[in-house]
Amino acid sequence: MFVLRKPILMLADSTVVRRMITAFPPTRAVVNRFVAGEATADAVRTIGELAASRRLATVDHLGEYTADPSQADATADAYIQLIEALDAAGTATGVEMSLKLSAFGAGLPASERVPGGGEAYALAGARRVTVAAYAAGARITVDMEDHTTVDATLRTLKSLRAEYPDVGVAIQAMLYRTESDLRELVGQGSRVRLVKGAYDEPADVAHQGTAAVDRAYVRALKQLMAGDGYPMIGSHDPRMIAIADRLALRSRRGPADYEHQMLYGIRVDEQQRLSDAGKQIRVYVPYGSDWYGYFTRRLAERPANLAFFLRAMVAHGERR
Repeated sequence: MFVLRKPILMLADSTVVRRMITAFPPTRAVVNRFVAGEATADAVRTIGELAASRRLATVDHLGEYTADPSQADATADAYIQLIEALDAAGTATGVEMSLKLSAFGAGLPASERVPGGGEAYALAGARRVTVAAYAAGARITVDMEDHTTVDATLRTLKSLRAEYPDVGVAIQAMLYRTESDLRELVGQGSRVRLVKGAYDEPADVAHQGTAAVDRAYVRALKQLMAGDGYPMIGSHDPRMIAIADRLALRSRRGPADYEHQMLYGIRVDEQQRLSDAGKQIRVYVPYGSDWYGYFTRRLAERPANLAFFLRAMVAHGERR
């Protein structure tokens, strides 16, 4: 099914396909499996439900690649509104905010409104959210996007860590550069979420095929577990989860010294099993109305997700 990733992700960029999928009646039912809701209250409710089952949360306000400074500002405002709502509910402590810098305006060209360019604009917005999060007892992880953004993302991370040293970052195992990047990111207090990667990356910058990406993931796992930082294992793959636990044991890490992370709505039984076994499990909770990019990546990266959507399409056709 790895061969289907590229065509699915290519179709995801088509405005025609986007209109078709978002207008398709069963899509909402499928999206609801992966997205907590559209409103702040939906995210707060979901975080509370996870906490009741001894699962942690990292929250993504959906949206990316904004070309509008006002929209970038609105993204920062949405995160701050969420932090304030969580704080008022008494559930902010320990929750993470996952920030995609493109949604904060990282791709904006320099202009009168954006005098320092997009990278500086995104840093300012991310810093605003970070200040609010830390004041409420929440934390921040900077998401990683496609390979063209890695250097800028790491520069922004460095700036944020100058004030808040434990700001986390997502690192994609599929990129060739990852082993080198991790050498700079495994120090004391560093928090790294390791994922395989969900973008359609070219062969000159990324491993191709499931086996090659899996091998790269294990190599990165070994670096993280042997380092002095805090590994966050972003995987639903049972084999990778087992390898991570074995490496943690070998590195004499206890349950509080690393965590597993999974996506909202995926392998929920396994999430609970890990929690019941005393592991730390954090669920990536997306919310908001701009769900299309996130949704299509979920279809592309796991055959079970695509099959789920196709079954919904067939069932809808049979009812017509």
